[in-house]
Amino acid sequence: MDKVVVIGSGIAGCACAVRLAEAGIHVQLVSPYPSERSQSVMAAGGINAVLSDCEEGDSIACHVQDTLRGGHNLAGTQAVRTLCERAPEVIAYLERIGTVFSLEADGSLARRAFGGQTHRRTYYCGSSTGKQIVSALVMEVRRFETQGLIRRRLWSSFHSALIRDGRCFGAILYDEKSGNLMAEHADALVMATGGQNALFGKTTGSTQCDGYAAGKLFAQGVDLKNLEFVQYHPTTLETSQKRMLISEAVRGEGGRLFYLEHGERIYFMEEKYGDGGNLMPRDVVSQEMAATGRETYLDASFLGKDLIDKRLPEVRDICSKYRGIDVAAEPIPVAPSVHFFMGGIAVDNNHETNIQNLFAAGECASMYHGANRLGGNSLLAAICGGWVVADTIADRSRAGASPDFAALLREENQKLARMRDTSSVFPVMYIRDLLAKTMAECLGIVRNDSSLADGISDVDYYLSIAEKISYDPSAMMYANYSLVGILTLAKATLACARQRRESRGAHVRSDYPASQDSLCHASIVSYENGRYRVWLDKDKRYER
Repeated sequence: MDKVVVIGSGIAGCACAVRLAEAGIHVQLVSPYPSERSQSVMAAGGINAVLSDCEEGDSIACHVQDTLRGGHNLAGTQAVRTLCERAPEVIAYLERIGTVFSLEADGSLARRAFGGQTHRRTYYCGSSTGKQIVSALVMEVRRFETQGLIRRRLWSSFHSALIRDGRCFGAILYDEKSGNLMAEHADALVMATGGQNALFGKTTGSTQCDGYAAGKLFAQGVDLKNLEFVQYHPTTLETSQKRMLISEAVRGEGGRLFYLEHGERIYFMEEKYGDGGNLMPRDVVSQEMAATGRETYLDASFLGKDLIDKRLPEVRDICSKYRGIDVAAEPIPVAPSVHFFMGGIAVDNNHETNIQNLFAAGECASMYHGANRLGGNSLLAAICGGWVVADTIADRSRAGASPDFAALLREENQKLARMRDTSSVFPVMYIRDLLAKTMAECLGIVRNDSSLADGISDVDYYLSIAEKISYDPSAMMYANYSLVGILTLAKATLACARQRRESRGAHVRSDYPASQDSLCHASIVSYENGRYRVWLDKDKRYER
């Protein structure tokens, strides 16, 4: 192939673009903002790998087993094995391109414990691992920009894919400067647009990752997968703007969770699960915190100021800046919050969708994590997934001449013009806020059929008025036209959650509290003639 469009310039998008450029393929890297503003820079804790100097008893096979078990056996064994086997290669690559990992006194790479893992295998860069990786990848992108192999297109957003007869020929992009839609033809299209934070409003993630791309592609016939599995990170700090992530690294260094009962500290995770209780998988910890019905605290003060300053400086700064908390002297009040989406665009082991030459990587793609993601596996999956996509594309011949999409482009620009002239009493952000309230109430840590049915009814109403409401001309137009796609994704998510009548991983049903072996398959939702069809992938069409 000669030209590829990559949507999203976080770690997955940049890793894919660089790998394609290394193969001599021209890439247009599209994003509304520079990479330094992507959600990837917020990843704090670390990246998992089993290296040659691993902890005694650890192995790649152990990493595979921990990942499968943490995902409650819903992830594909072959895909997970590929992920874990490539992890040493990923670490070596990141070092080579300039990622500054933390070191032990003897000069070896430092590693820490992370939740749900049987051994310490999480390598880190202080508490800013994502930021370090993004910085290194950006330099690689710039290197290929000077060679003309990568072209950055900033201040542009994905509008829709160019699809005909089951094949993708590029994308329609919205250009913020001109205010117009433009067709960008390509031999392949790669989506690396992150998760779906805007569905829930106040989360640990960036609202730039709003899920619109997945919702729009779904309406264009792209299957989605495992949307019901929404990870709540157990330790976040409430602020006026968002939930600030208190990295799992705090518990990896020995931090302890507790609540107060008659003035006495109750270390509830340790009481139930033993010494390793604080590092149980995130779904387990979040569910246990919710079950206490009490305010929960995370104590790291006993680690001492020197260790906190050395290994947890960003956590120290977050607590001090936003809440005036000195973590070296007092505990941190924490609560679970939406953090990661195991579900997303359905892809096979090559990260290809059910539309030929349309790929997805990173958090927007449902791959590797099953029903719950292990901390430290997201950065690994972003890079590995980007590589898999690039290698698949590099091995293919050109897609052939692109069909004429001029009529479609004219129609979409006309819709955009009508949207600017539409008015009503309901502004877009009001509906977005209502949606966030609905999703938080219906897709919390524990769900039930009645609330999920109510949620679907609410979203149906929002959809019925979405094209009749007012659009703020002072706001970025993308934020306006993305509403229908976001609502479409929200309904698909609720439909998947209602259809899965069991509790598994991050999906807990009070009315179906047990897991069922017969339902241990990925859930797929398809859009067929305006209807949402949810089905189980018993033949493992997408992941093996």
